Amino acid sequence: MATQYPEITDRLQRFIEAQHLYFVGTAAREGRVNVSPKGLDSLRIVSPTQVVWLNGTGSGNETAAHLLDTPRMTVMFCSFERQPMILRLYGTARAVHEPDEEWDELHGLFPPMRGARNIFVLDIDLVQTSCGFGVPFYEFEGERPLMDSWAAKKGEDGLVEYQQTKNRASIDGFPTGLPPA
Repeated sequence: MATQYPEITDRLQRFIEAQHLYFVGTAAREGRVNVSPKGLDSLRIVSPTQVVWLNGTGSGNETAAHLLDTPRMTVMFCSFERQPMILRLYGTARAVHEPDEEWDELHGLFPPMRGARNIFVLDIDLVQTSCGFGVPFYEFEGERPLMDSWAAKKGEDGLVEYQQTKNRASIDGFPTGLPPA
């Protein structure tokens, strides 16, 4: 049964911190809905009503584009081990980019990530758990090293060029807010 909370409790924080995978959902008023899986050591709980997550360079930048149009975001965690549970964080989000005043402070919450492109700040207005009875068991074997090795091969200049050509507009043609190089 679903249970709603106004904020992340200590028990739910422990659950979030134990997860290796989470999903982010956003949508603009028009166009496609985006659901993106996230891993690595990329999410921090700043307070019971705020989380931040570090986003690396990828093939698209849909989340940033959607938030410029409609700042709604859902972050979902599922237990693939032991006790079944699904946890969703609902709220209003915004992107922070490297030139922004908050970048250094927020970026400092995370281990170094080559190609870090933006940080998303989610102000939570609802936390909801549900049973997760239909979620299968999976075992975590480790993080994939591919993102870091891809970014290392690109180098700093190659990453900037990639972001400028591939990440300044969404697949629906919406601007992402990524600043010019």
